[in-house]
Amino acid sequence: MVSNTQACSRCIYDETIPYITFDEQGVCNYCHEYDKMDKAHPTGSEGWKALYKLAHKAKKSGRGKPYDVVVGVSGGCDSSYTLWLTKELGLRPIAVHFDNGWNEPIGTVNLKKLVAKLDVPLMFVKSDQAEFDDLFKAFFKASVPDIDTSSDIALAVAHYMVAEKFDIKYIFDGHSFRTEGISPPGWFYMDAKYIRSVHKQYGLEDWSGDFPNLWMHKMLKWMVVKRIKKIRPLYYLNYNKEQTKEFLAREYGWEWYGGHHMENRTAYFVNNYYLPKKFGYDLRYCEYSALVRSGQMGREEALEKIQEPKPFDEKIIEEIKERFYFTDEVFDYYMQKKKYSYRDFKTYKQTFERWKWLFWIMSKMKVIPLSFYLKYTKKYKE
Repeated sequence: MVSNTQACSRCIYDETIPYITFDEQGVCNYCHEYDKMDKAHPTGSEGWKALYKLAHKAKKSGRGKPYDVVVGVSGGCDSSYTLWLTKELGLRPIAVHFDNGWNEPIGTVNLKKLVAKLDVPLMFVKSDQAEFDDLFKAFFKASVPDIDTSSDIALAVAHYMVAEKFDIKYIFDGHSFRTEGISPPGWFYMDAKYIRSVHKQYGLEDWSGDFPNLWMHKMLKWMVVKRIKKIRPLYYLNYNKEQTKEFLAREYGWEWYGGHHMENRTAYFVNNYYLPKKFGYDLRYCEYSALVRSGQMGREEALEKIQEPKPFDEKIIEEIKERFYFTDEVFDYYMQKKKYSYRDFKTYKQTFERWKWLFWIMSKMKVIPLSFYLKYTKKYKE
């Protein structure tokens, strides 16, 4: 992004970011949202105190059961450290990995090394490959930015399904708002109705609909009735990703895969090619701004690094074309097609806005992450 537009005086967001506003000091609203998150999740001794209290509750809920907590794992840095942290807290986790059929081998190797050394049972949840590829292809044809939404939704459902199966009340998620940030509204959106709406218009007509979608009734059953809580433990730590990578490599033979979410090839394609080329979205703005806000990177350094080209393996484009039966012309057509968004399809967004009070209560009860409440229940002026 060329900066002849107003930029935040604190992070590297500027006027190209959707729904951005600036205060009198030139600080953007996203920095203020970060401060709310930071205040709600203290680190240091207070953070560890919160984690030990959480671990005590998880142990208590797990009495008489084989596991205390579900930990979502990908083989990536954040989820790997979260699994290690869970064991460090004295909990009995079951690691759950959702495989969309596009894993990078290095991520799978990392994952297997880690669970073996930590002596943690691993459950692989595999998607129906034809259905998943059909959904991904449908979103690509719909010309929206959220084309990997089906992976994120299926991942969440896999965690809740395993939690319900073993009557586990806690799910640990490896996200850290201090190192990867939270993508601004307007860049991405996801919910079950959105997936169904896109597929109905662009997917195969004979799809059975068995995809593990997170419908509202399932969401409320797991979160409200079953009281399964989704927790992000890294929110309570002064989490430093570079130090974590060194620790994992030294202790577990873990290997870095080159970039954020690059342990999966659909995420790699979306983040490093599709979004920058078609929509002009560079997710490093989220990551670097988060690192600047948390004091792990200087603002000037972030502005320099954002100018560096993103790494990309051109072979993945050929893989996309081959698996989706796209000719060069068809692929180029969809890359150049008019851009659309979730607003052009049926979604739960208005429902989330109407039930804002409920999701506020759920965030206070730690049933949903605060980031969900801040991002999905706010009504934005178009």
